[in-house]
Amino acid sequence: MPSERQQALAEFRRSSRCIALIAVLMVIGALTYLYLFSTLDANTVIATTLGVFFSVLLGCGLFAAAFFSSKSGYDQNVNDVTKSEREKG
Repeated sequence: MPSERQQALAEFRRSSRCIALIAVLMVIGALTYLYLFSTLDANTVIATTLGVFFSVLLGCGLFAAAFFSSKSGYDQNVNDVTKSEREKG
């Protein structure tokens, strides 16, 4: 039976793949929109691709990391340590 951390890590990896796929789809959507309603040159394609891709990865990745931290028990470890520190002082 996998431990809580192993399950959380497996779920984090699965969500990371999903986030990367969504980021690629968002880039395709943004480039399609720009193609239909504006002009595309190399600078626009590069800037849009990097900007959209990394913005989606950063935003969704931070949420995924927060959920991983909570589900894996790391947050509880920190809570226990700080609680014992408060009780001492």
